Amino acid sequence: MKAPAQGRKIWRRGGPLSWRGRIALAALVALAAAVVWITNVFLTERFTETTRNRAEVRLALYSGNLVSELRRNAIVPQLLARDPALIGALNSGDYTQSTQRLMSFVDEIGAASLMLLDREGRAVAATDRARLGSTHRTQPYFVEALRGSGTVFTTLPREAGGYRFTYSRRVEGQAGTLGAILVEVDLAKFERAWSGISDAVLVTDSEGTIVLSTEPRWRGLTEAEALEREPPLTAIRRAVQEAVDWATIPADAYLEGQAVMRMETRIPFRGWRMASFTTYASVRDQVNAVLALEIMAFAILLAGGFYLLSRKTALRMALFQRESAELRDLNARLQREIAERERMQESLAVAEQSLQQSSKLAVLGEMSAAVSHELNQPLAAMKTYLAGARLLLRRNRPEEAATAFHRIDGLIERMGAITRQLKAYAGKGAETLAPVDLAEALTSALSMMEPQLRQGRVRVNRVLPEAPVMVMGDRVRIEQVIVNLIRNAFDAVKTAPEPEIDILLARGETAVLTVRDNGAGIEDLTALFEPFYTTKAPGDGVGLGLAISSGIVSDLGGRLTARNAEGGGAVFEMQLPILTEDTRAAE
Repeated sequence: MKAPAQGRKIWRRGGPLSWRGRIALAALVALAAAVVWITNVFLTERFTETTRNRAEVRLALYSGNLVSELRRNAIVPQLLARDPALIGALNSGDYTQSTQRLMSFVDEIGAASLMLLDREGRAVAATDRARLGSTHRTQPYFVEALRGSGTVFTTLPREAGGYRFTYSRRVEGQAGTLGAILVEVDLAKFERAWSGISDAVLVTDSEGTIVLSTEPRWRGLTEAEALEREPPLTAIRRAVQEAVDWATIPADAYLEGQAVMRMETRIPFRGWRMASFTTYASVRDQVNAVLALEIMAFAILLAGGFYLLSRKTALRMALFQRESAELRDLNARLQREIAERERMQESLAVAEQSLQQSSKLAVLGEMSAAVSHELNQPLAAMKTYLAGARLLLRRNRPEEAATAFHRIDGLIERMGAITRQLKAYAGKGAETLAPVDLAEALTSALSMMEPQLRQGRVRVNRVLPEAPVMVMGDRVRIEQVIVNLIRNAFDAVKTAPEPEIDILLARGETAVLTVRDNGAGIEDLTALFEPFYTTKAPGDGVGLGLAISSGIVSDLGGRLTARNAEGGGAVFEMQLPILTEDTRAAE
């Protein structure tokens, strides 16, 4: 009876501790929330003010650099308009050295380009040689320069986007106005420099048109139009409401849903103004870094509290370890299955090779009757010649008997050629690839099929090129494919009134062997090359010939296709990579 009492005692001691722990955890969570909120408000205000000061300094620096560049280039037209060499070139009309002289100035001045215009507005000298000979008679910078006596600043839009900023001044001589000098100011370099920071910067002229901007789509628009035409997800739009999530600091605009700070300053040049949009993301990054440390510290405390309250951690770890062990066992079984599959694939390759050999032997079996007939004819003729030779020898006519023996020797050579061809075809082929003449392989295959074709009274039309058609492959396997195609065509024309087979060998980018018959055609082209598919009667074939042939051609890097001819019958086409001199050298 003591054990239950002890159990109840433990439960009673654990109950109050559990509630006190929960209260402590709740208090810790409340403290963490308060500390994080106060830190967020304080640091946000502090870092925002710092960001604002940096933005003002950056804006003042940008404005000063822009004004400095404009003022420095404003003096250049006045100096070049007084250059004796340029004035002399305009007076004499000899501009051979003018372009070179302008190019010697452009690096020292730092301008984008220099151009000398004659009285008619034609470019007679330019640092950009592509602009030589161009006409500027109607351009504002030329017209206004001739009208006035001072330096003229002009802003013109480019066809490719953006603006051109030019200074122009009239060039005068003793005879009056000779032309004008044009200096193009490179202000695009400031856009490129500004785009390297996180700020979005724009410059507007006296009419409010954006002439410089880190956003190319803004150029030529007013600031309001630019903000309205931007897509909602990428635009900097005017804030209609205050950013309540930024404590007491109102947002000037939004960038991709984030508040940004807008700063503006006046440029002391023709009423220009500069505005920048600085994102608060840097402020958030700094604030979030401190908040992350605070949250991490409270998270560690909370993790410790939850560890003390949780009694399931050990069980979960044990379960995890058990699952890990099961996963390792599963991986081991998977590795064994992969190894078994690899062994099965190797066995399948061997079986496929044996199947190809069996297919050849089956073809030889089908041809055996025709081959037997082909051998019986020479044997019968030999018997007749031997009887005649014996009779001639008895009659003392040895010369005529020698002629009979010579004919018998020719018949023996013919029988030997037939048997050698069948023996070579029945072999398994070479393990390595070698150059093969498709014309010779075709001739060899036709010689094997000749007895069958002769018995079936099939007319065979051959078209062969004069030059050899060389491919890289195994001659025995190629002959097997050709024999299968010819035999398939022979089976197709058995019911034709005038059986005929057309064989065409062509050489182009690839070697193409076409076998066409005048049979009934093919009903199902989709399943033609699938194993065990056949249209023959049961016992005449198992449907492996075309499937094996397709596999052989694919292994040699080629393709075997079939289609129905327009005039009837079927057309089989074997394509193999041609063996060129370069390919042979690489081999």
